[in-house]
Amino acid sequence: MQEIIEKIATCVEFGKINRTSPFPPEMKGQDGADEITAEAIKNGVQPDVILQGCMLGMERIGKKFGEKKAYVTNLIISAEAMIAVTNHLKPFLESGSIQQKGTFVIGTVSGDLHDIGKNLVSMTIKGGGFKVVDLGVDVPPQKFVEAVGQHPDCFIGLSALLTTTMKNMEESVKAIKEKFPDTKVLVGGAPVSQNFCDQVGADFYSPDPQGAVDYLKKCIA
Repeated sequence: MQEIIEKIATCVEFGKINRTSPFPPEMKGQDGADEITAEAIKNGVQPDVILQGCMLGMERIGKKFGEKKAYVTNLIISAEAMIAVTNHLKPFLESGSIQQKGTFVIGTVSGDLHDIGKNLVSMTIKGGGFKVVDLGVDVPPQKFVEAVGQHPDCFIGLSALLTTTMKNMEESVKAIKEKFPDTKVLVGGAPVSQNFCDQVGADFYSPDPQGAVDYLKKCIA
Protein backbone atom coordinates (compact mmCIF):
# COMPACT_ATOMS: atom_id res chain seq x y z
CA MET A 1 0.00 0.00 0.00
CA GLN A 2 2.85 2.37 0.74
CA GLU A 3 3.96 2.08 -2.88
CA ILE A 4 0.56 3.26 -4.12
CA ILE A 5 0.52 6.13 -1.62
CA GLU A 6 3.96 7.25 -2.78
CA LYS A 7 3.08 6.99 -6.49
CA ILE A 8 -0.03 9.13 -6.08
CA ALA A 9 1.78 11.58 -3.79
CA THR A 10 4.55 12.03 -6.37
CA CYS A 11 2.05 12.66 -9.18
CA VAL A 12 0.22 15.26 -7.13
CA GLU A 13 3.39 16.91 -5.85
CA PHE A 14 4.84 17.35 -9.33
CA GLY A 15 1.60 17.88 -11.23
CA LYS A 16 1.60 14.66 -13.28
CA ILE A 17 -2.09 14.67 -14.16
CA ASN A 18 -2.21 11.81 -16.67
CA ARG A 19 -0.08 9.91 -19.15
CA THR A 20 -0.25 12.68 -21.77
CA SER A 21 0.61 15.46 -19.31
CA PRO A 22 3.95 17.10 -20.23
CA PHE A 23 4.81 17.93 -16.62
CA PRO A 24 7.18 17.13 -15.13
CA PRO A 25 9.45 16.43 -18.13
CA GLU A 26 11.21 13.53 -16.39
CA MET A 27 7.87 11.72 -16.08
CA LYS A 28 6.87 12.20 -19.72
CA GLY A 29 4.99 9.18 -21.08
CA GLN A 30 4.47 7.65 -17.63
CA ASP A 31 1.11 7.04 -16.00
CA GLY A 32 -0.18 9.98 -14.02
CA ALA A 33 -2.57 10.52 -11.13
CA ASP A 34 -5.57 9.63 -13.29
CA GLU A 35 -4.34 6.24 -14.49
CA ILE A 36 -2.68 5.22 -11.22
CA THR A 37 -5.83 6.01 -9.21
CA ALA A 38 -8.10 4.17 -11.67
CA GLU A 39 -5.86 1.11 -11.58
CA ALA A 40 -5.64 1.20 -7.79
CA ILE A 41 -9.42 1.24 -7.41
CA LYS A 42 -9.74 -1.56 -9.97
CA ASN A 43 -7.29 -3.63 -7.90
CA GLY A 44 -9.26 -3.10 -4.72
CA VAL A 45 -7.10 -0.50 -3.02
CA GLN A 46 -9.19 1.21 -0.34
CA PRO A 47 -10.26 4.81 -1.17
CA ASP A 48 -8.85 6.16 2.09
CA VAL A 49 -5.41 4.80 1.14
CA ILE A 50 -5.62 6.64 -2.18
CA LEU A 51 -6.69 9.80 -0.37
CA GLN A 52 -3.62 9.51 1.87
CA GLY A 53 -1.42 9.74 -1.22
CA CYS A 54 -3.34 12.76 -2.45
CA MET A 55 -3.03 14.52 0.91
CA LEU A 56 0.68 13.73 1.15
CA GLY A 57 1.34 15.18 -2.31
CA MET A 58 -0.57 18.39 -1.55
CA GLU A 59 1.25 18.72 1.77
CA ARG A 60 4.61 18.46 0.01
CA ILE A 61 3.84 21.06 -2.67
CA GLY A 62 2.21 23.29 -0.05
CA LYS A 63 5.37 23.29 2.05
CA LYS A 64 7.51 23.99 -0.99
CA PHE A 65 5.29 26.96 -1.82
CA GLY A 66 5.52 28.24 1.74
CA GLU A 67 9.31 27.98 1.57
CA LYS A 68 9.30 29.78 -1.82
CA LYS A 69 10.67 26.65 -3.53
CA ALA A 70 7.56 26.43 -5.71
CA TYR A 71 5.33 28.94 -7.48
CA VAL A 72 1.62 29.53 -8.05
CA THR A 73 1.84 27.63 -11.35
CA ASN A 74 3.21 24.60 -9.47
CA LEU A 75 0.30 24.76 -7.04
CA ILE A 76 -2.17 24.97 -9.91
CA ILE A 77 -0.91 21.88 -11.76
CA SER A 78 -0.62 19.99 -8.48
CA ALA A 79 -4.25 20.88 -7.81
CA GLU A 80 -5.19 19.57 -11.27
CA ALA A 81 -3.50 16.27 -10.45
CA MET A 82 -5.34 16.21 -7.14
CA ILE A 83 -8.64 16.75 -8.97
CA ALA A 84 -7.80 13.81 -11.25
CA VAL A 85 -7.54 11.66 -8.13
CA THR A 86 -10.63 12.99 -6.36
CA ASN A 87 -12.77 12.60 -9.49
CA HIS A 88 -12.33 8.84 -9.05
CA LEU A 89 -13.07 9.15 -5.33
CA LYS A 90 -16.28 11.19 -5.66
CA PRO A 91 -18.63 8.20 -5.32
CA PHE A 92 -16.86 7.16 -2.12
CA LEU A 93 -16.84 10.70 -0.73
CA GLU A 94 -20.53 11.19 -1.49
CA SER A 95 -21.47 7.83 0.02
CA GLY A 96 -19.61 8.65 3.22
CA SER A 97 -17.26 5.68 2.95
CA ILE A 98 -14.35 8.14 3.11
CA GLN A 99 -14.42 10.11 6.35
CA GLN A 100 -13.53 13.75 5.73
CA LYS A 101 -11.75 15.65 8.49
CA GLY A 102 -14.22 18.53 8.68
CA THR A 103 -15.90 21.30 6.70
CA PHE A 104 -14.19 24.49 5.58
CA VAL A 105 -16.36 27.33 4.27
CA ILE A 106 -14.51 29.96 2.24
CA GLY A 107 -15.33 33.09 0.31
CA THR A 108 -13.93 36.42 -0.83
CA VAL A 109 -15.44 39.21 1.26
CA SER A 110 -17.99 41.71 -0.03
CA GLY A 111 -16.74 44.30 -2.49
CA ASP A 112 -13.90 42.07 -3.69
CA LEU A 113 -14.17 40.00 -6.88
CA HIS A 114 -10.74 38.36 -6.79
CA ASP A 115 -10.68 34.60 -6.47
CA ILE A 116 -7.25 33.23 -7.47
CA GLY A 117 -5.93 33.16 -3.90
CA LYS A 118 -9.22 31.82 -2.59
CA ASN A 119 -9.23 29.04 -5.17
CA LEU A 120 -5.67 28.00 -4.33
CA VAL A 121 -6.52 27.82 -0.63
CA SER A 122 -9.68 25.84 -1.44
CA MET A 123 -7.80 23.29 -3.51
CA THR A 124 -5.01 22.89 -0.95
CA ILE A 125 -7.45 22.40 1.93
CA LYS A 126 -9.52 19.95 -0.10
CA GLY A 127 -6.30 18.07 -0.76
CA GLY A 128 -5.77 18.02 2.99
CA GLY A 129 -8.88 15.89 3.42
CA PHE A 130 -11.48 18.52 4.26
CA LYS A 131 -14.84 19.16 2.65
CA VAL A 132 -14.76 22.64 1.10
CA VAL A 133 -17.84 24.83 0.65
CA ASP A 134 -16.93 27.73 -1.66
CA LEU A 135 -19.28 30.71 -1.37
CA GLY A 136 -17.57 32.52 -4.25
CA VAL A 137 -16.69 36.22 -4.35
CA ASP A 138 -18.30 39.43 -3.06
CA VAL A 139 -19.76 37.52 -0.10
CA PRO A 140 -21.63 39.69 2.44
CA PRO A 141 -21.17 39.06 6.17
CA GLN A 142 -24.66 37.60 6.58
CA LYS A 143 -23.97 34.91 4.00
CA PHE A 144 -20.97 33.70 6.03
CA VAL A 145 -23.17 33.66 9.14
CA GLU A 146 -25.84 31.64 7.33
CA ALA A 147 -23.19 29.19 6.12
CA VAL A 148 -22.11 28.49 9.70
CA GLY A 149 -25.71 27.76 10.57
CA GLN A 150 -25.95 25.35 7.63
CA HIS A 151 -22.64 23.65 8.43
CA PRO A 152 -22.31 23.34 12.23
CA ASP A 153 -18.76 23.02 13.55
CA CYS A 154 -17.31 24.27 10.26
CA PHE A 155 -14.26 26.48 9.89
CA ILE A 156 -14.55 29.79 8.01
CA GLY A 157 -11.99 31.25 5.62
CA LEU A 158 -12.17 34.92 4.57
CA SER A 159 -10.16 36.15 1.61
CA ALA A 160 -9.41 39.70 0.42
CA LEU A 161 -7.02 41.13 -2.13
CA LEU A 162 -7.91 44.82 -1.91
CA THR A 163 -7.01 47.05 1.03
CA THR A 164 -10.37 48.79 0.49
CA THR A 165 -12.22 45.58 1.36
CA MET A 166 -10.32 44.81 4.57
CA LYS A 167 -13.01 46.73 6.48
CA ASN A 168 -15.57 44.31 5.05
CA MET A 169 -13.42 41.42 6.25
CA GLU A 170 -13.46 42.92 9.74
CA GLU A 171 -17.28 43.23 9.58
CA SER A 172 -17.57 39.59 8.49
CA VAL A 173 -15.41 38.41 11.40
CA LYS A 174 -17.51 40.48 13.81
CA ALA A 175 -20.81 39.15 12.43
CA ILE A 176 -19.66 35.53 12.63
CA LYS A 177 -18.24 35.86 16.14
CA GLU A 178 -21.36 37.61 17.45
CA LYS A 179 -23.61 34.74 16.36
CA PHE A 180 -21.14 31.84 16.61
CA PRO A 181 -18.32 32.86 18.99
CA ASP A 182 -16.68 29.41 18.96
CA THR A 183 -16.34 29.24 15.17
CA LYS A 184 -12.73 29.40 14.04
CA VAL A 185 -12.22 32.15 11.46
CA LEU A 186 -9.14 32.17 9.22
CA VAL A 187 -8.16 35.24 7.19
CA GLY A 188 -5.79 35.69 4.29
CA GLY A 189 -4.91 37.67 1.19
CA ALA A 190 -2.25 40.04 -0.07
CA PRO A 191 -2.99 43.01 2.27
CA VAL A 192 -3.70 40.85 5.34
CA SER A 193 -1.15 40.39 8.11
CA GLN A 194 -0.93 38.77 11.54
CA ASN A 195 -1.37 42.20 13.09
CA PHE A 196 -4.62 42.70 11.16
CA CYS A 197 -5.79 39.21 12.14
CA ASP A 198 -5.27 40.02 15.82
CA GLN A 199 -6.85 43.44 15.43
CA VAL A 200 -10.13 42.15 13.98
CA GLY A 201 -10.44 39.17 16.30
CA ALA A 202 -9.87 36.39 13.75
CA ASP A 203 -8.35 33.12 14.94
CA PHE A 204 -5.62 32.47 12.39
CA TYR A 205 -3.62 34.03 9.57
CA SER A 206 -1.18 32.41 7.19
CA PRO A 207 0.61 33.86 4.15
CA ASP A 208 0.34 30.49 2.36
CA PRO A 209 -2.33 27.77 1.96
CA GLN A 210 -0.38 24.99 3.68
CA GLY A 211 -0.24 27.02 6.88
CA ALA A 212 -4.05 27.00 6.92
CA VAL A 213 -4.14 23.23 6.42
CA ASP A 214 -1.67 22.68 9.26
CA TYR A 215 -3.78 24.88 11.55
CA LEU A 216 -7.00 23.04 10.70
CA LYS A 217 -5.36 19.68 11.39
CA LYS A 218 -4.19 20.90 14.80
CA CYS A 219 -7.72 22.06 15.60
CA ILE A 220 -9.20 18.61 15.02
CA ALA A 221 -6.34 16.60 16.50
